Amino acid sequence: MVAAFMVLIMTKRMTPVLALIIVPTIFGLFAGAGLVIGDMALDAISGLAPTAALLMFAIIYFGLMIDVGLFDPLVRLILRLVGNDPVKVVVGTALLASVISLDGDGSTTFIVVTSALLPIYLRLGLSPVVLTCVAGLANGTMNILPWGGPTARAAAALELSPSDVFTPMIPSMLAGLAVIFLFAWHLGRLERKRLGSLALPGEESEVPDARAGSSRGGLFRRPASPRPGSGSAARGGRGGRGGSGSARTATQVERISTGALQALVNPADTAMADTMLDPNRPTLRPKLFWFNLVLTVAVMVLLVADVLPLAYVFMAGSAVAILVNFPRVSQQAERIVAHAPSIVGVVSMVLAAGVLIGVLEGTGMVDAMAAWVASSIPASLGAFSAVITGLLSIPMTFFLSNDAFYFGILPVLAESASAFGIDPVDMARASITGQVVHMQSPLVPAILLLVSLAGVNLGDHHKKVLWRAVVVALVMLAVGVGIGAIGIGAIGIG
Repeated sequence: MVAAFMVLIMTKRMTPVLALIIVPTIFGLFAGAGLVIGDMALDAISGLAPTAALLMFAIIYFGLMIDVGLFDPLVRLILRLVGNDPVKVVVGTALLASVISLDGDGSTTFIVVTSALLPIYLRLGLSPVVLTCVAGLANGTMNILPWGGPTARAAAALELSPSDVFTPMIPSMLAGLAVIFLFAWHLGRLERKRLGSLALPGEESEVPDARAGSSRGGLFRRPASPRPGSGSAARGGRGGRGGSGSARTATQVERISTGALQALVNPADTAMADTMLDPNRPTLRPKLFWFNLVLTVAVMVLLVADVLPLAYVFMAGSAVAILVNFPRVSQQAERIVAHAPSIVGVVSMVLAAGVLIGVLEGTGMVDAMAAWVASSIPASLGAFSAVITGLLSIPMTFFLSNDAFYFGILPVLAESASAFGIDPVDMARASITGQVVHMQSPLVPAILLLVSLAGVNLGDHHKKVLWRAVVVALVMLAVGVGIGAIGIGAIGIG
C-alpha cells in the first residue's frame, strides 16, 4: 500500500492528497475492511484535528508576521551574509534549520526557514526543492532531541530516562549534521553550476559559463561597471549574447525553477519586488514592529513551555496579531483569505493522511508488521538486535507513525533482544537513528507544511531527500555502534 502511494506521487500520476485517500481505500477494501473503513478513517482524522488546527493557525500567524514586515530585517541580514552565492545560501539553510530545530517543533522550524530563505531562493533562481531537502534533513537529525518526541517515546515505551537515551547519542547527532552540511555544500555547488550562465532579461551576464559562475560565486552582475578581464567587454561580446534575444531568454526561463522567474529582480537593488518581502507592500506595519516582535517571542515561549495546547497558542496569537495590525474588518478578512491557498494545501493533506493512518491501524496492518518483524530475526543474528533495530527504524518509521513504531514494535524487539544480553537502552538509542528518514514521511504533518509553503511537489522532495536521509541515518547508526552507545549482545546465547 505504501509502495503504491510512493510510486504514484513520485511519478506524479496523482497528487498527494488524492493518493492519501484513494490508495488506502482500495487496499483497505481488499484487506477486508468493508463499510467499517469509513469509521477507521474518521477515528484517525479526529486524532489529527488538533494538528490540522495547529498548522492552519501557525500559517496564518507567521504569514501575517511576514506581511507586516517582522522578518524583513532577518532576511536582509542573511542576504548580506550569503550574498548571491548559492553555496553560502544552501549551507546557511542547513545552519538556520539546525538552530531553529532546537525548539523541537518541526512546523515552527519550517515556517521560519521558508519565511526567511524562500524569497532569497526565488530571487536567485535556486530550486526550492533544495531548500526543502536541506531543511528536512537538518530538522530530522535534530528530531532526536529529548523534547522532540521520538526519544521521549522510546524512553517511555521501555521505561527509561530520556537523558540516558539521548546523551550518549550526541556524537551520532553531530556526525549526522556534519554529513548534512557536506550535502548542503554539494547541492550549493550544483546549483551554482546550473545557474552560472543565467542572466536576467535585458542584462548582460558577467558569468557566461558554469565554470566562471562557480569561481566567482555570484549569479548575476550589473553590466554598468565590468571589471578588467571579465564581462562582455573582456570576452568580445560573448556575454552580450547571453543577455539579449528572445531565444536566449526562453532558454533562461526554462532553466529557472518553477515560479522563480516572477520573483527575480536586480540584486543590486535592496528591494525584493514581487516577492513576499516586497518593501513597498501595503501590509507593512513598521510602527508595530516591536509589538509584533514581543508577541512572537511570547508565542515561542508558550510553545516551548508547553503550558497550553499548541493549537490554542497559535489561534490566540493570530487573533491578537490580526486585531492589532489590521483593526478594520475588511482588512482582517483580506489577510485570512490571502493565506487560504497555503492553508488548504496543508490541512487537506493532513486530514487525507488520516485515511492512510486509519487503514494501517484499523485493519491490523501495524500489529501484523510488528509480529512479522519480531519473528523474522534469526536467532543467529540475535546478538545484533540493536543494529537490526536501527536498520529497521529507517523504513519502519517512514511507513508508520512514531507511536506505532515505538509503542507497538520497539517493545517486542527489545523483549526478544534481552535474551542476548542487549540492554533496552541500546535498543532505544538504535531506534531513534532513523528519525531523519521518518521526518520525510507523508504521515508527518510538518513535512507536508514545508513542501506546501515552498511550493514543492512532495514526490520531487522525496527524489532528492530520501537517499540522502538514508545515508545520514546509516552514519548515525555506525557512529553509535563505533563509540559503544549502541551495544552488541553476546553471540551464541539465546
